[in-house]
Amino acid sequence: MTKLKGMTWSHPRGYDPMVACSKAWLEQTSVEITWEKRSLQDFESFAVEELAAAYDLIVIDHPHVGQITREDCLLPLDDGKHDAELAAIAAGTVGRSYPSYNWQGRQWAFPIDAATQVQAYRPDRLEGPVTDLREIATLVEKGRVILPMRPPHSLMTFYTLAAHLGFPCKVEGPELIAEADGEIVLDWMARLVKGMDKSCYEMDPIAVLDLMSEPDCPYDVAPFIYGYVSYSFEKFRPVRIAFADIPVIGGRPANGSALGGTGIAVSAKTQSPEEAKAFARWIASGPVQAGIYAAANGQPGHSDAWVSEAVNARTLNFYRNTRATLEGAFVRPRHDGYMAFQQDASDVLTHGLRDGERHSVMLEKLNTLFAQSFKTGI
Repeated sequence: MTKLKGMTWSHPRGYDPMVACSKAWLEQTSVEITWEKRSLQDFESFAVEELAAAYDLIVIDHPHVGQITREDCLLPLDDGKHDAELAAIAAGTVGRSYPSYNWQGRQWAFPIDAATQVQAYRPDRLEGPVTDLREIATLVEKGRVILPMRPPHSLMTFYTLAAHLGFPCKVEGPELIAEADGEIVLDWMARLVKGMDKSCYEMDPIAVLDLMSEPDCPYDVAPFIYGYVSYSFEKFRPVRIAFADIPVIGGRPANGSALGGTGIAVSAKTQSPEEAKAFARWIASGPVQAGIYAAANGQPGHSDAWVSEAVNARTLNFYRNTRATLEGAFVRPRHDGYMAFQQDASDVLTHGLRDGERHSVMLEKLNTLFAQSFKTGI
């Protein structure tokens, strides 16, 4: 029997579907895959090179692809042997999830989880989602809005607003954003966070959603937050959370949201590369994503699940109601050197907005850090 080890992130959405799918895979192929998990914060920052030395299969974020290409720690998955399967996965991807794992002409992971910043709200308090960001600003003044501002989510909201306003951040440098455009983005961010409790600067999306799902939570809506389908399940938390497209500015389409989600990758150090790649293709396929994966608390990356009536029925139409935002999402920079920039830039925004730093100072720091991130890039 072939035995493989995998690493994913510590949340029912990240762990449960991997275990359920691996159980089915064992029954089909006699290949046993055991999964370990890391906290979300550790997952976002841990070196993929170290994980590749210990695991055969790794769940990754797409912004890592520049770094992992230089480190030669993952195997490209487009080996020319399974073109039809790869084409089917690519055709079924939601938004730009599949190409986000393509770097220097090779495919380094398959999307298994699709996410972007969307809107979360309390359907027991609001008749529906808030469609205009100006309405959000009014609700902020009433103390009914919360945003996760813990790094890296402050930067993710900056990306979302910049792209939504029509001047997306650069992905190839040397400047992240023009100062005049950045001022507009920061004006909006400052307007949103000004009336919020300072605790938002210590909160990630999970913390916000856990808080919002408490019966006596004061907050009704989070306008920019990574969608977590688990919170729309009945009985997952005391109160169900509904998700919808982001609120827009001036009637614009619901686009520009900073793409998230995860993909499954194969370690270059695995002793069973063909078995590992076969599982990666299988778990990313439409039937598995809409079946076992979605049923086991997953948040699939394949459109077969996103259009499924059964999948949507369980989730307060999570997929149907956020699809437009996902399809118009912004893909972050992915060059070697980006991950360190993401942490440092997020710190600049989180601390700067919390402490009332001048926008011009924050923007100068962001652009300087971004230019520096390419000095050792590839």
